[in-house]
Amino acid sequence: MSQETQPQSGAVDVTIPSVARMYDYYLGGKDNYAVDREACEELSKVVPSTQVLAINNRRFLQRVVRWLAGEHGIRQFIDHGSGLPTQDNVHQVAQRIDPAARVVYVDNDPIVLAHGRALLEENANTAVIQADMRDTDGIFGSPEVERLIDFDQPVAALFVSVLHCIPDSDDPAGLIKRVADRLAPGSFLVVCQLVSEDAATRDFVTEFMRVQTHGQWGRVRQAHELAGFLDGLEILEPGLLEVSTWKPDADIGPKQLTQEWIEYGGVARKV
Repeated sequence: MSQETQPQSGAVDVTIPSVARMYDYYLGGKDNYAVDREACEELSKVVPSTQVLAINNRRFLQRVVRWLAGEHGIRQFIDHGSGLPTQDNVHQVAQRIDPAARVVYVDNDPIVLAHGRALLEENANTAVIQADMRDTDGIFGSPEVERLIDFDQPVAALFVSVLHCIPDSDDPAGLIKRVADRLAPGSFLVVCQLVSEDAATRDFVTEFMRVQTHGQWGRVRQAHELAGFLDGLEILEPGLLEVSTWKPDADIGPKQLTQEWIEYGGVARKV
């Protein structure tokens, strides 16, 4: 059954592009709709490296989870704005190292909730909750988080390619601080977002996505702004950089066609 002919829940508006479903399309997934694909095609006309950027971002997520679980013994992950399930999700990477690793996915798209629960219904150490990633109290107080996450032990809080969805008025730096304040020392925060040093690119993408998503967007920022989100945390080597260059497995990953915008970020630790 095609996506266009599937019966729809009243909670899903398939006339408005979803960032999660657009990302799914760029990764070659099937859980997207015509409106999402059309938005991607229009966006790629101006910023043609977007699909490669999305692929590099996903590979960064997989590398960083493997590194945190394998090198630092992290066994608890909260993935804010997780998006739709795809290949090698956070729980699969972490549980490959330790089957007892626990993961909570958080997303406000009801399709993510439906697909995630179907995928994870037989995995007792993993849960998906529908929530706005800005609702720290609601997330940390949810039954699934209370069941799976021990906040007396280190946690990895992931904000991978989502901070650009948060407008300045909602204080993304404050969100990172609120989450960090609730975590035990030795916890990690993984952050990256879309940045550009070209004002025309920032302005175009920010306005395009704001209109397409009916306001479910923040803005494309500059690289120096992301460092300010991590004040009070220890930024770990190799620092904040374009994510395909963060501890790469090998020099064989896809290269961006242009540098009009990049996914920029890294890992910080609460000491």
